[in-house]
Amino acid sequence: MANEKEKFIDEIVELIGGKNNIQSATNCMTRMRIRIKDESSVDVKGLKELNDVMGVVQAETLQIIVGPGKAKKLTDLLLERYNVSSEDSQTEMTGNQTVTEDWQENKASIKQKQKKGKLKSALETIGGIFIPMIPAIIAAGIFNGFSSLIGTLQGEGTLTGDFWEATRLLFSLIGTGFLGYFSIFTGINAAKRFGATEALGGMIGAISIASPLVELSQLFGLYDADEPLNSILTTGKGGIIGVIFGVFILAKLEKMIRKRVPDVLDLIVTPVATLLITVALFVFIIMPISGIFSDWLVSGLSVIIGSDNTIVSIISGYILSAVFLPMVLLGLHHGLIPIYAIQLDVLGGVSLFPVLAMAGAGQVGASIAIYLICKKVGNHRMKQIIAGALPAGILGIGEPLIYGVTLPLGKPFITAGLGAGFGGAYVMMMQVMANAWGPSGLVAVPLMQADKMIHYVIGIFIAYIGGFIITRLFIKKEDVANA
Repeated sequence: MANEKEKFIDEIVELIGGKNNIQSATNCMTRMRIRIKDESSVDVKGLKELNDVMGVVQAETLQIIVGPGKAKKLTDLLLERYNVSSEDSQTEMTGNQTVTEDWQENKASIKQKQKKGKLKSALETIGGIFIPMIPAIIAAGIFNGFSSLIGTLQGEGTLTGDFWEATRLLFSLIGTGFLGYFSIFTGINAAKRFGATEALGGMIGAISIASPLVELSQLFGLYDADEPLNSILTTGKGGIIGVIFGVFILAKLEKMIRKRVPDVLDLIVTPVATLLITVALFVFIIMPISGIFSDWLVSGLSVIIGSDNTIVSIISGYILSAVFLPMVLLGLHHGLIPIYAIQLDVLGGVSLFPVLAMAGAGQVGASIAIYLICKKVGNHRMKQIIAGALPAGILGIGEPLIYGVTLPLGKPFITAGLGAGFGGAYVMMMQVMANAWGPSGLVAVPLMQADKMIHYVIGIFIAYIGGFIITRLFIKKEDVANA
């Protein structure tokens, strides 16, 4: 198996122009993300024809879709086998640009950045803060979900005894072990992205939830004892938005101070001076302002995705599910990750993720419809593609169906989204909440809060049916016959 993976990596490296054409590499859940120096040297067609490649996306990085688990293993093998740098290990960051000693790499990086707007770049930067935490978010969410389920069954008298109580507490310990310190992990990862010292970034995250904040707030008359959550300053105020912006300021100050401090004093003066200035700004300015913004955002979202009005819920759920995959293609989905994180941080759960997860289910329904049409018109090639990709789609890995079936055909990509909207409408109407976010499809069921799991599953099947019916109505035999 190891030899097969090494051979696969060698084929990829050859098709992307060799080792010298690789600037850096990293991965997300399903994709190898390789930063290329010269995009004209990449054989995209050849990459797509490799057996284990589910799709190829050319964006800020060359994204090779290989599926969950495999993406991490293959990227690690690439880094080790070819001595490639990971994105996080590169040298000093200036704004959103990576500065290296090779001017050609700098030029390639700048040219890549120029291909998209500042908003998209900012969204990808913020998204990059949370992507490395997704495995822990998923694990913590699943354990919290099972802890909640055991607690519910204990309350009903179905489960009794010390064994189940110990199990519940152990699961809760694992879940809160990460989510309870989410701000600290956010600070560390933000420091990586912005080029600050990671430990100092973690300290900013820790300060945002430290108990002395309450005493400091009381001293300056910023604390509301009757309604602590309404305080101008209190623990957690501003949430992860504040932490990210605080670490951004930290990175700027650290670089500026380090340039002016003699080398012999750098180890002591730079971190002390940086933290003193940053924390003063963070506590008295950034946290209160970002707290107001965060409160507005959550309130605004509650009108759209947490409304008590059934009609509003149905309409918003339908629209969000229907347009999600086009957002992914445009790279705008990165902007949703901080919204997930804010909901998790403030509400203790994510209501947006279950709705958007319906988009992949719509692709499954549409692909089943296309499969049946392929049988009638004798398109055996497309039948084989769908048969191979459907199991992955049902389990929440949508890329094979999207890039292998619905998107190349064109219209089914749209009909799948329109069908997925019905599942999103149902999930939103039933106020399904997840304990975390991660892969969609049926594998996401354990991520849902215990009393909402059944409604999530029902939503998936509604999206299957919706995608199937609309695709079957609007896709003609001739659309598939020569595909």
